[in-house]
Amino acid sequence: MAAAVPLPVMLLVGAMAVAVMLVGAGAGAAGVRGGRRQQPQQLRMGFYAKSCPAAERIVGDYVRLHVRRVPTVAPALLRTHYHDCFVRGCDGSILLNSTAAGAAEKDAPPNLTLRGFDLIDRVKGLVEEACPGVVSCADVLALAARDAVAAIGGPSWRVPTGRRDGTVSTMQEAVRELPSPSMTFPQLVALFAGKGLDVRDLVWLSGAHTIGIAHCSSFADRLYSYPTAGNGTGTVPPLDAAYAANLRQRKCRMGGRDAAVEMDPGSFLTFDLGYYHTVLKHRALFRSDAALVTDPAARADIAGVVSSPPEVFFQVFARSMARLGAVQVKTGSQGEIRKHCAVVNS
Repeated sequence: MAAAVPLPVMLLVGAMAVAVMLVGAGAGAAGVRGGRRQQPQQLRMGFYAKSCPAAERIVGDYVRLHVRRVPTVAPALLRTHYHDCFVRGCDGSILLNSTAAGAAEKDAPPNLTLRGFDLIDRVKGLVEEACPGVVSCADVLALAARDAVAAIGGPSWRVPTGRRDGTVSTMQEAVRELPSPSMTFPQLVALFAGKGLDVRDLVWLSGAHTIGIAHCSSFADRLYSYPTAGNGTGTVPPLDAAYAANLRQRKCRMGGRDAAVEMDPGSFLTFDLGYYHTVLKHRALFRSDAALVTDPAARADIAGVVSSPPEVFFQVFARSMARLGAVQVKTGSQGEIRKHCAVVNS
């Protein structure tokens, strides 16, 4: 991870105070405000300290090497981990291939643009060489996502390990469980609450779009047929008119190819606050991102973090990523430790 620029002691203290305020206050009255979720008993730091002490080093070294060569690996791995955790929990089910028995999660429409499967398979192969049958694909993916973000200068976070791999992966569940770019704020809040995540997590995890891209087809409604219906907490603001016109002319021509557009223009491979500035300027591509400012407290939290040092965003994002990585994990005797991430053990 790139070294953070040292700050004066007083500035660091102030930044930490802002971070505590943002984490503690929460966002939006519509969300779940429950206490911290208990960490699964068998998920812990250093889980492989005795059974495979080199596991985390193997994953980190390989990921850092490839992110340096191809920085777009970072958002790819982060997105794959995110999509894994939202369907059946963080159990590596996103990595399974479809079979004659049915289509798997990775073949669901929202997942067709996911990348990084080959990289995870290669990392898993290296870990298997060192410690056969010990480290799960779910843990490899969780560690790889963390290490990839850190490798492009983003935050790092604690990743307790001990996840087990799931044996079920269905396309229909992915379609039903994954957040959609067209979702309203209340819909997003309900979906996140179903995973044990609160509104704070929704706001901060959305910040991952700072290193994201979007295909024109995923926000075409914002460009050509924007609906006027409200979402229950106020109408979602339309895309900035000048920005929309530019996109229609240069990137997303009607009937043209489904081009990719940077969600944080100009710094989409830099983990920074640019995404939140974009949201506040009404230049968020997805309706689901634009919807964040329809909740007064969520908007206030975004405004607060963009006026703070980047370390504040790093802290709250890391906290929410740690929570995401513990969603509905399988531990103990649940699931299995796959030998190959793309297929269940036979």
